[in-house]
Amino acid sequence: MPEVVPLVDEGLGNSAYLVDLGDGRALVVDVSLDLRDVGSAAQRRGLRVAFAADTHLHADFLSGARQLSATEDTRVLASAAGHREFAHYGLRDGDEVDLGGLRLRALGTPGHTDEHLSFLLLDGDRPLGVFTGGSLIVGAAARTDLVSPDRTEDLARAQYASLRRLVELPDDVAVWPTHGAGSFCSAPPGADRTSTIGREKATNPLLRTADEDAFVKELLGSLGSYPPYFRRLGEINRQGVLVGTPELPPLEVGAVRRLLADGARLIDVRPVDEFAAAHVPGALSIPLRAVFASWLGWLAPHDRPLVVVRGAGQDPAEIVWQAAKIGYLDLSELHGGMDAWTTAELPTATTRLVGPDEVSGPVLDIRQAGEFTSGHLPGAQHVELGDLRSRVDEVPQEPLIVMCGHGERAMGAASLLEQAGHRDVAVLTGGPQDWADATGGRLESGR
Repeated sequence: MPEVVPLVDEGLGNSAYLVDLGDGRALVVDVSLDLRDVGSAAQRRGLRVAFAADTHLHADFLSGARQLSATEDTRVLASAAGHREFAHYGLRDGDEVDLGGLRLRALGTPGHTDEHLSFLLLDGDRPLGVFTGGSLIVGAAARTDLVSPDRTEDLARAQYASLRRLVELPDDVAVWPTHGAGSFCSAPPGADRTSTIGREKATNPLLRTADEDAFVKELLGSLGSYPPYFRRLGEINRQGVLVGTPELPPLEVGAVRRLLADGARLIDVRPVDEFAAAHVPGALSIPLRAVFASWLGWLAPHDRPLVVVRGAGQDPAEIVWQAAKIGYLDLSELHGGMDAWTTAELPTATTRLVGPDEVSGPVLDIRQAGEFTSGHLPGAQHVELGDLRSRVDEVPQEPLIVMCGHGERAMGAASLLEQAGHRDVAVLTGGPQDWADATGGRLESGR
């Protein structure tokens, strides 16, 4: 069995894969534009990336395949039906690629997208594993509503047929999906990111539905919301992306103020407590953490320059790579951060933090729908963070406490409400269970 190395992006909930082909070359599958982990893993093993396979036109990240082709002379393998506008080897159902001893066979598995392929890795005639992308994933199947609302059910029916095709493989064949826990492409919670055909046949609820109609009903019933950048990236991936190394050029206070006056947006990536203590009025709070990219793509405009405010210990490379892999490339930063802003004697704003035992008055819960229904404070109003900007008129008048699971998303919501004119907004430093533990109160479930 060749070494297959999962390279997990915890923030996006995805896995890329590096396969050691045994001759100093490697295959990578579904790599993002942030190639740092792939490069490190290949270098440690003395491997050159000879092949880069994409299972589909990704909606949740920019592919790094074209970048590898330009810099490493890597051969890109992808669906011919994707009509990519850059050099690649277009594959159709049943086509095979000789990897130098091992073979890769394309399996048409539409559903997540129209042109979706899975890739079966073979040693001779023996199937070793299958890279399933957004088709069969651990405990589920990926969402089918990324193309357009009127295609969602048709693609769900295609997904049904694709999963049935995949489970005809032998039970011991490894399943290597791209989407996993934490992905907004509809992976369920859970620690496992890989599986086997036999295990999925035994445990995957979607493979135990009575028939196609029941499958479609269950799959469509599991779909939650997803970031608006998902609607853009598929086409960008079809065209292909070359970016080199993204940077975060520093700008002095005066230059930042001029940019803001021309429509740029200020993104404050500092931790919640630092933003609460002092921030530039109107700044959007998106704390830098593993899921930074998803919330940047959900909340920040993609068609305007973004100016970052970061703390002294926060890595600028992490900021720009997380932004770049979802298509945000026009970034700069406030040189000197908040210290420079306050030294210039410019206005600042604060946001009040409250503990779990200090909750009183209206509460706005901005978590995802599934989180809210599983347990929330009695009487809390629910608006998902991703919907808040368009539903701000529904928010109770202040004083208002905003909450999520820990405080990071709630601070993002508070900053959006501040932009909309709300002034007496506080953020809960904790989640529903913290409140229940501190007060002895009982959480409500359902809507």
